[in-house]
Amino acid sequence: MSDDNFLLDINTILRQKAKGYYRFIPKFIVSYFKKIIHQDELNVLLKSHPNDIGVDFLEVSMDFLDAHLEVKGAENLPAGGPSTFVSNHPLGGQDGVALGYVLGRHYNGKVKYLVNDLLMNVHQLAPLFIPINKTGKQSRNFPRMVEAGFESDDNLIMFPAGLCSRKRNGVIYDLDWKKTFIVKSVATCRDVVPMHFEGRNSEFFYRLANICKALHIKFNIALLYLVDEMFKNRHKQFTLTIGKPIPWQTFDKTKTPTEWAAYVKGIVYKL
Repeated sequence: MSDDNFLLDINTILRQKAKGYYRFIPKFIVSYFKKIIHQDELNVLLKSHPNDIGVDFLEVSMDFLDAHLEVKGAENLPAGGPSTFVSNHPLGGQDGVALGYVLGRHYNGKVKYLVNDLLMNVHQLAPLFIPINKTGKQSRNFPRMVEAGFESDDNLIMFPAGLCSRKRNGVIYDLDWKKTFIVKSVATCRDVVPMHFEGRNSEFFYRLANICKALHIKFNIALLYLVDEMFKNRHKQFTLTIGKPIPWQTFDKTKTPTEWAAYVKGIVYKL
């Protein structure tokens, strides 16, 4: 198989994700999409590192982004069985790369993410992913994939908000956290490790997300700009703070799973 089969191709992605509409999309729109996802630049990176897979490619990506990371609380990383690592999601690019790199190196590659299924197009990282369909119908295999992830000996990395942080009343903050990480961690006896990533996207990104919300646009248009935001955040310093593990037994019947998710979110924002 040629290397070209492993490069990003917005035309192929659109054919897969918008099957009934692809032929109606003007070519200038496709060209614009290629520009904002930096297709040519990313393909140079992918072509330059065809044999760097998983955590090795995360390290390559950290170098490519020139991301300078300060890690606080590394002594809190559990030494025992697999855990569920949960974090706020301020960026959508560097935060995911950095968390996977730090935890992947610490746990010898035994990490998996629950991520947007569009990222499966980055073949060097696909082995680390449990894909979530954010733009169409979820695969009927998805529940079983999540179950298998939690039942495995891999450490799981999750952004429970599901979307990048939004800016409301001048404050950059995650949307409500989903309860899945609580329910599944209790079911599989996994401790939960809270983490906080310090960073922000551009004012353009936050304005766009708020406009879409005000207009009740269901499609997450801001998602299309996350790669562009990642490029805007190159050469920057970030701080990752790792909190103390929360034993899974903590999440008892005194709160609902949704309330426990909000509780852990509060801990993250105090780190």
